[in-house]
Amino acid sequence: MADISDVNETLPPCPECSGVYTYEMGALLVCPECGHEWSAATSAEPAGGAGDDGVIRDAVGNVLADGDTVTVTRTLKVKGSPSGIKAGTKVRNIRLVDGVDGHDIDCRVEGFGPMQLKSSVVRKA
Repeated sequence: MADISDVNETLPPCPECSGVYTYEMGALLVCPECGHEWSAATSAEPAGGAGDDGVIRDAVGNVLADGDTVTVTRTLKVKGSPSGIKAGTKVRNIRLVDGVDGHDIDCRVEGFGPMQLKSSVVRKA
């Protein structure tokens, strides 16, 4: 009989909160502590988000391109705004850039104006 610690040793920790209780749900890995979901294929990539091929991928591993429409996967805090950007907000016509500090999407969020987002917090719509 497999011990629960044996199972978790084969799965990587959560990239968001470093939680060790990750589990598989279909093709995705899920962290029960923070609710983050990610592709098992992206967990094998080196840190940096883009991977070896230089392609920018969203939170679930879909390839992003200029002009795509994406959906924000979690509520984001924005300096100077009391509410921030709510999860589920659609952002149209993104532009992929080599941004600062992992911010690789340049876009205009309705109600907030131009800003940069990380590809790890959006999902292709």
